[in-house]
Amino acid sequence: MSLESDIDTLWQRTDDGLTAGDAGSEERDLLDRFLDALETGEVRAAEKRDGDWQANEWVKRGVLLNFSLRETQRREYGGVDYHDVLPLRRTDDLGERGTRNTPDGTVIRRGAHVGSDAILMSPSFVNAGAHVGDGTLVDSCDTVGSCAQVGADVKLGANTLIGGVLEPVEDAPVVIEDGVSLGAGCRVTSGFVVGHDSVVGENTLLTPRIPVYDLVEEEIIYGRLPPERRAFTRFVESSIGDHDLFDGGAYKPAVVATDVEDRTLEATEREEALR
Repeated sequence: MSLESDIDTLWQRTDDGLTAGDAGSEERDLLDRFLDALETGEVRAAEKRDGDWQANEWVKRGVLLNFSLRETQRREYGGVDYHDVLPLRRTDDLGERGTRNTPDGTVIRRGAHVGSDAILMSPSFVNAGAHVGDGTLVDSCDTVGSCAQVGADVKLGANTLIGGVLEPVEDAPVVIEDGVSLGAGCRVTSGFVVGHDSVVGENTLLTPRIPVYDLVEEEIIYGRLPPERRAFTRFVESSIGDHDLFDGGAYKPAVVATDVEDRTLEATEREEALR
């Protein structure tokens, strides 16, 4: 049987009442094989099909099974005790692939994929099911959420949050495509897709609830930033702008997207060279 069919069968068994207390060595071996496949990049929580990112539901079920069929255990890392259902990911394969991770706070949870020639600065956290591509920088105080898909040659500025979408399993997680640069303090949540080679200004919030005013195609879109855009936060007039409680009007956040300018790309390339 394939790994997918094994996970689907195990998922059905939990629907029929299987609990962490019932799970034995056979079930745990399957869960470990699944986590190994995530870490090598053999399987991913979402993939692009016919131009759209779609969740691999069975993969997200596999991540959930690793929480529901394991019991919290006392564990140790760096001389510090902690308690979790999952151990941290082993990192002895990173150095041989040219990936760097700094000590005292670079936390990679079991089941996370980290590509070759990547950089993870402390403190940062990469959660189970996440995929971090080759050559990507995860800077200090960054979080890459469960099942988030971060492409190759991406720059996540310091204090950036890449949200995870684990449930419902049919929903695609946050996706940051190849070549994207996110400025410091950005937040990307709720399955938002950032198109390849885009440059996003610092402290920008990208979420499906906030409109993107795309000045290139002259349209308002939700849930995605098209490829090769320069995006930044602006405030537009709110529908409650005339309310008596608001002196001077009320405004709500929006994102403005324009073409990536040559000088923006040059600045990004210079920063890449410094890395």
